Amino acid sequence: MEQEMALIRRVQAGDQDAFAKLLETYEKSVYNLCLRMTGNREDAADLTQEAFLKVWRGAAQYQFESSFSTWLYRLTSNVCIDFLRSKKRRQTVSLTVEEEQDGTQELEIPDTAPLPEEQVLHSETKREIAAAMEALEEDFRLILTLRLVENLSYEQIADAMDLKVGTVKSRLARARIKLKNILAKNGNIFSSSPSNLEERGGGA
Repeated sequence: MEQEMALIRRVQAGDQDAFAKLLETYEKSVYNLCLRMTGNREDAADLTQEAFLKVWRGAAQYQFESSFSTWLYRLTSNVCIDFLRSKKRRQTVSLTVEEEQDGTQELEIPDTAPLPEEQVLHSETKREIAAAMEALEEDFRLILTLRLVENLSYEQIADAMDLKVGTVKSRLARARIKLKNILAKNGNIFSSSPSNLEERGGGA
């Protein structure tokens, strides 16, 4: 911990070698979060670069009040949510123009295929859940990702999303219900009892 704090202080002082070490430590985690939020590898790679650029430019804003990983999750989450909302606005404008011109519309279908290392669920089930996650509002998708995939505690999620712990718990409950309803609507096997969507242990 002290070694990481020293590394971060070097980054705050403009040390590029220290930043390279920090990137090496957290790049995979940031990329995975971006991929689960966007469902697209190219977008995830671009957002990972954007997140770390913000880390480099805004390192002085980190005040050591929470763990660096929590601060990084918050920054990365904001980058992803901004991207998804911007993408949604662009799609809305694009669809409107196309409908006015010739009544046609074309949607980009995100690549929701699971990563090879994700062995928690069978491949078909993972694709179904990934598709259902894509249908959730950004905030619900994020909070489920942080809790069930990244296995963060309620307190860590509260820090990352700037929420109270009670709000985190209630929002998680609503997110699970929404995801269950989407899976049920699609005839998913979890329509009656989505046990795989429950907590997989981990501290509160």
